[in-house]
Amino acid sequence: MLESSTKEFIQSHELIQKGDVLVVAVSGGPDSLALLHFLHANRRVWEIELVAAHLDHMFRGEESLNELLFVKGFCERLDIPFFGERIDVSQVMKESNGGLQKIARDVRYTFLNKIMIEVSANKLVLGHHGDDQIETILMKLTRGANGVSRAGIPLIREFSPGKIIRPFLSVTKEDIEKYCEEYNLSPRRDPSNEKEDYTRNRFRKAVVPFLKEENPLVHKQFQQFSEELIEDEGYLEELTRQKLNKVWNKSKDFSTLDIKGFLTMAQPLQRRGINLILNYLYKLRPPSLSSIHIYDVLGILRGKTPNASLDLPSGLKVTRAYHTCYFHFGELECIQSPYCYELNVHETLELSNGYQFDFYPAPVNKEDCNGQYVYLHEDHIALPLSIRTRKPGDRIKLKGFEGSKKLKSLFIDEKIPVHLRDQWPIVVDAEERILWVPGIKKSIYDLGEAKEKSLVLQLISNHLLGGS
Repeated sequence: MLESSTKEFIQSHELIQKGDVLVVAVSGGPDSLALLHFLHANRRVWEIELVAAHLDHMFRGEESLNELLFVKGFCERLDIPFFGERIDVSQVMKESNGGLQKIARDVRYTFLNKIMIEVSANKLVLGHHGDDQIETILMKLTRGANGVSRAGIPLIREFSPGKIIRPFLSVTKEDIEKYCEEYNLSPRRDPSNEKEDYTRNRFRKAVVPFLKEENPLVHKQFQQFSEELIEDEGYLEELTRQKLNKVWNKSKDFSTLDIKGFLTMAQPLQRRGINLILNYLYKLRPPSLSSIHIYDVLGILRGKTPNASLDLPSGLKVTRAYHTCYFHFGELECIQSPYCYELNVHETLELSNGYQFDFYPAPVNKEDCNGQYVYLHEDHIALPLSIRTRKPGDRIKLKGFEGSKKLKSLFIDEKIPVHLRDQWPIVVDAEERILWVPGIKKSIYDLGEAKEKSLVLQLISNHLLGGS
């Protein structure tokens, strides 16, 4: 069963070619020992060279040393070149203040990479099997993985100076145990594999057996799911990149997303688009980042609240300011100069930042106005108007409220990002009365509709401002 299934799997996925030099990572357990034995038995058929590599992490003292010696003796009997090394990973962990699993993995792959270079190998062979694949995918889905990260253990992946391959993903743990028994391999057992302190072990003992009762070939379904997911995500990611490039801009300090353009993308591409942005911004993706955070960002973008903010892991902030969303670390700063421009009736004012104001006698029909606008009574204001940036002490009398409100407080209440406040257009009359803060609030001077002797001030839609 194992031999025929694995050979078919290797052939269909072109995992091994004539002339390959393979380094097999061998712990001494059933999976890696069976893998080494299987490859050795077929080495002449495929015309390959084999090298065995074993790293003792020195976690279990004499017991782990004996495993190294066992693997060495096994290789000597089969005349397989052997490379073994002992590294005190616990000491490395103390010196680097890192997590045990990550450091152990880094040390192991550094060792294997060194052996590959030393023997001029082009492939590293690992003994992960079909049950491992089931456990991995279930764990990822349970944690809330998204996109291609929901796929399981990769069948093939790049690894300097060649590739990693996993030929046993087509078979189960039971298949491997039967193979070991058939060939009297007498593998060593790691007692940590039985501890239910580890999430993987709990899946292995409680969930996988149930799935196998439902379908004895469930491992093949999970492997097919993983392969198809990788193919599908590759296609959708490329499509997402093409769409995203039209609405996403990257600068040295922050990235901006045009929300209106982004929301025209299909929802499956929106999810992948946010994931691509996060992958770009994080040099090292935080383990705590999950699909929940992607949906939190989408909630801000799809919501009706024009100004909102969100804190993501590792200090990344997402700030919405009407139709623009900013992704940034730390606070955003604005370094542009203040401005003040005069605006008379029958004139159009276009600012360098893209805002365009039209000021003219009110039309008869309200529908004739496009974009944002306020109606002003010519007897209640002092002309000409000015469009300027804010000044210290600015106050506005808001419609529906008694007294006046500090402009600074208005910006804070409306959650306008700090870096936008100093460039936000403020409409005042000749007596410095604030008539309108476009996109945020209108003053008591707004008539609300066209009346006799009224004027209309219109802001042509701009990507930074919403509909207030």
